Amino acid sequence: MKRMTGTVSRGVRAPIIREGDDIAEIVVNSVIGAAEGEGFALRDRDVVAVTEAVVARAQGNYATVDQIAADVHEKFGDEPVGVLFPILSRNRFAICLRGIAKGCRKVVLMLSYPSDEVGNHLISLDQLDESGVNPWSDVLDEKQFKDTFGDPCHPFTGVNYVTYYKSVIEEAGAEAEIIFANNPKAILAYTRNVLTCDIHSRERTRRILENAGAEKVYTLTDILNKSIDGSGYNDKYGLLGSNKATEDRVKLFPIHCQEVVDRMHAMFAERTGKNIEVMIYGDGAFKDPVGEIWELADPVVSPAYSEGLAGRPNEVKLKYLADNDFSDLAGAELQNAITEYIKEKDRKAQNLTGNMISEGTTPRRLTDLIGSLADLTSGSGDKGTPIVLIQGYFDNYSKD
Repeated sequence: MKRMTGTVSRGVRAPIIREGDDIAEIVVNSVIGAAEGEGFALRDRDVVAVTEAVVARAQGNYATVDQIAADVHEKFGDEPVGVLFPILSRNRFAICLRGIAKGCRKVVLMLSYPSDEVGNHLISLDQLDESGVNPWSDVLDEKQFKDTFGDPCHPFTGVNYVTYYKSVIEEAGAEAEIIFANNPKAILAYTRNVLTCDIHSRERTRRILENAGAEKVYTLTDILNKSIDGSGYNDKYGLLGSNKATEDRVKLFPIHCQEVVDRMHAMFAERTGKNIEVMIYGDGAFKDPVGEIWELADPVVSPAYSEGLAGRPNEVKLKYLADNDFSDLAGAELQNAITEYIKEKDRKAQNLTGNMISEGTTPRRLTDLIGSLADLTSGSGDKGTPIVLIQGYFDNYSKD
């Protein structure tokens, strides 16, 4: 009988992972144990995705607020520091802001509006439209913002991030000034020493500021990109991808990720005889249609993956074939014609980029697609499944 299922994504439970644990051993044992316990077989081109959080935890990749402060002060000294375009997040940024402020004499915090980079809104678009403010040119101080928009709270968390971030800075011992603007160059009227905290646009922001005459410009990738006083670090991403661990400590994005992936890939091959793809994943790359929040607050979806996960899908649109090339067929004849078309495409390794037959298929990278699926499967709460096994992702309609 022809197989009736396609892609299957399973969350795999694992022990609570602590610093110093062998993450590769735990992942491989957990996946093989799940297969044996639940009675399903592991196959070639299955994908095992491991959340970055447990990799970093096993590595002990942590840093304290004081270690963040020491790095910031080493880079900026006692000059006022412009902190640009942070996301609005208690988990992602507030504790980093504490460390930044603790290393500064004065922080000029510049918030983008109406929303941050990942879609957390300070104000709604309707409020912006009604105000007559031009977000592309107008720079507002804290009083002007409050007089215009009141004291808006985040619709999901109920937090007034203007008040909250100001209190974080002041409680850390720094003077706080808050402005609202979307042009990076606006900060140069306040200070020429800048820490730009945007995630995906950081290099563009750096370039704009340097070309406009800023004296010192760093991004979050430059903070804790080496160990400070014995801290963890991330040589590529610094503070980007970090999360609150405790009130005084952050968990950084994991390091040496490709080494971890390669070891797991080899262990699966040795123990199962199968070519099982492996990736480490963080946030998925998708946008919530109601809250308008773009999930990707990590610098990348996947910091490391096995070779078979490189590239993009190369798929045909079944409904296009059914409605066009084979519109005169039906039933088994239509099924057979489409099956043979896909097999021929695969035999020729035909690149379908720009071909009408692939119009409407998703042109994103495989790691972004699979990482998003893994993120949705594991969730961010109490499911207890930091490992995701995805089967059948590389199958198509022609595979039995």
